[in-house]
Amino acid sequence: MSRWLARGALVAMCLLLALALRPAAAFGDTWAGPFGSLLAGLAFALAALAAEQVLRTRDIWTVAGAALGVLVGGLVGVVVVRILPEGSGGLATAPLRPFVYLIALYAGGFAGARLAAALRGEDVASVLGRDGAHTPSVKILDTSVIIDGRIADVCESGFLEGRMVIPSFVLRELQYIADSQDPLRRARGRKGLEVLQRLKKAASASVVFSEEEIPEVREVDLKLIELARRTHAKLVTNDLNLNRVASLRGIEVLNLNELANAIKPVVLPGESMKVSILREGKEPNQGVAYLDDGTMVVVDNARSLIGRSVEITVTSVIQTTAGKMFFGRLSGTDAQSLRAAAAAPPQPAPEAEKSA
Repeated sequence: MSRWLARGALVAMCLLLALALRPAAAFGDTWAGPFGSLLAGLAFALAALAAEQVLRTRDIWTVAGAALGVLVGGLVGVVVVRILPEGSGGLATAPLRPFVYLIALYAGGFAGARLAAALRGEDVASVLGRDGAHTPSVKILDTSVIIDGRIADVCESGFLEGRMVIPSFVLRELQYIADSQDPLRRARGRKGLEVLQRLKKAASASVVFSEEEIPEVREVDLKLIELARRTHAKLVTNDLNLNRVASLRGIEVLNLNELANAIKPVVLPGESMKVSILREGKEPNQGVAYLDDGTMVVVDNARSLIGRSVEITVTSVIQTTAGKMFFGRLSGTDAQSLRAAAAAPPQPAPEAEKSA
């Protein structure tokens, strides 16, 4: 609410200053009245609000280059209008001269901004905050996805591109975790800062640190949702609860856990695979293994094979909220050795044990 009050005060101040200074009088007597001055003040206020929106999530050096291009291009446009012949037969007649000025300023400014953006390797549409077919979308990263670290691998592979916005409150939270007294939390925070360094070096992504604070909202998750709503950005997270709340608010969410589940290898019942039994399962004689992507594999009669690599045959695949879970049984030589051990007669106890 306070932000909208400040914007309304800015518009009112621009209108009052325009009535007092009469800037539209420079375009001739036709525009010297109150209507022309109010129109000029409103245009200035809208330009200021647009600049605030652009500066919120854009790289400051890119915006500065575009602003310089607008200034130079606008000056060129003014010079072109100045040299146009005046009179009833020319374009710069008294009634049309203000419109010619505006068209020249816009065309020259747009050309200058495009040139400045091209020199920096940026798309002018992304600099000016316009949606276009080739404009990379803006994505806001939360703390969980930064600490997770896979976002850097995805960006380095080129599958995720565009502007990666890191809000200031997320950066502060990372710093707070990195300074924690708990060794585990401190390691997680430092890992997140290292991931940001990798993201800055990724060729397909452009990391932008936003200074948007949103003081009227206290919780970090709600700040992220509000920032995504204001900037029309996508939210990148691993937090399931944040994912659900943001989706209910109409925010587009990119969840790396859902991406990982989507690209897991497809294994059908009856296929074979080789796994390493790491621990015992919940049921008797079960062993548990994990694939490279973290998928759990439960193997029957494999409890005695913990620490060994075995060949199994997949018997069923179950989809859970956390992802897929495979069930299998031993196959090949491992199954044969297990059957042979089960069929072997029990060995008689040594004589020493009998006498004892």
